Amino acid sequence: MLLRRTLLVASSLLLATGARAAPAVGTPAPDFELRDTSGKPVRLADFRGQHVVLEWTNPGCPYVRKHYDSGNMPATQRYATGRGVVWLSINSTERASYDWREPAQLVAWQKERQAASTALLMDEDGVAGKAYGARTTPHLYIVDPQGRLVYAGGIDSIPSSNPDDIRKATNYVRVGLDEALAGKPLTTAVSRPYGCSIKYKG
Repeated sequence: MLLRRTLLVASSLLLATGARAAPAVGTPAPDFELRDTSGKPVRLADFRGQHVVLEWTNPGCPYVRKHYDSGNMPATQRYATGRGVVWLSINSTERASYDWREPAQLVAWQKERQAASTALLMDEDGVAGKAYGARTTPHLYIVDPQGRLVYAGGIDSIPSSNPDDIRKATNYVRVGLDEALAGKPLTTAVSRPYGCSIKYKG
């Protein structure tokens, strides 16, 4: 009975957000093609042979602001890209949402915070976000050079909006990249994402 109730609750949450169940770690990462903030098409498959971090983001979310305003997300991005990792920030907020922003506004917001992602992609229809079962901002994934998903979850181990918790938390993305780049299995391959729910279209 408890399991059935849990499954029903989980199904209701997925229906409410419009998200599908996330692909399992160890399986192929769903390919997608999105346009960056300048209108250029970007495909995940373009980066086969490299490690890729996917970061779902939305500047209207206090959890996203926690990691950007503190410098934690930009520092993690620089740590990754400095090692040849591709970092794709994705905004799946629908255009009708109160906290949707024009591409130029997103670029300006990230520039002010010295973000260092490889590209900032627009997913207003939510196609990529739903394919990954992305639920929150932030929600992060690591894809290996063979195109397999090796991490899915939160940026770190303390699910709060308090910036003071960052220094006490384990940065799962940073640790996971270290292990993945060394050819090791990830100590933490799945964690609970935390943040604001993604405002999907439809």
